[in-house]
Amino acid sequence: MAQAAAPSPQSPNVPIFSLQPAKKRELSTSKKVMRRFRSVFRSFPIIAPACKLPVSLNRTGLHDSHIHGTRITGTIFGYRKARVNLVIQENPTVLPLLVLELAIPTGKLLQDMASGMVRIALETEKKQNDKTKIVDEPIWTMYCNGRKSGYGVKREPTEEDLGFMQMLHAVSMGAGVLPTDRKDHADGELSYMRAQFERVIGSKDSETYHMQCPDVNISGPELSIFFVRI
Repeated sequence: MAQAAAPSPQSPNVPIFSLQPAKKRELSTSKKVMRRFRSVFRSFPIIAPACKLPVSLNRTGLHDSHIHGTRITGTIFGYRKARVNLVIQENPTVLPLLVLELAIPTGKLLQDMASGMVRIALETEKKQNDKTKIVDEPIWTMYCNGRKSGYGVKREPTEEDLGFMQMLHAVSMGAGVLPTDRKDHADGELSYMRAQFERVIGSKDSETYHMQCPDVNISGPELSIFFVRI
């Protein structure tokens, strides 16, 4: 996959752009695209027997949600040998809506995506009378292409996270390596991949993120992420 030009090597602690609070509105489709993605794959993930997805993940009844089909920005980044981070933003210029740390090395996830479709299911237990939004759940059991792969943990964005997002504020889609202050880091280089995702809410207990690909004629990585309460 072709790499986007890396941002200028500035310290992640020195803001090059001030991220703004997210606005409560739907976004228009970004005009900046990296022509290395395939069209979005909308089937269910391959799920192991222990992970039971509800029927509500289907597109039936999605008209009941006022934000179904919303385009958002998703960024995968991390040191190649360390756990990967997923950041969700309304667009690249606003503060993150969600930061999730997944129990899979960044390099392994990017390698799997280069080989084909990756489907990540994040499952948590449904609690009676709990009004917590699904993306605000603190911890998830993670399945990657049907195999249990540890856990996903929601966390607050760190100063370093925000510094990286500031570096990437002008990037709508792309992939590459981010400059850091850490020389010869034991976990390898800091890699990232950013894409547009379609966010679909099936119910209060199911939400999906499908990577969007603007060109059906060019091969590229594919990723779908499913949040489920059972």
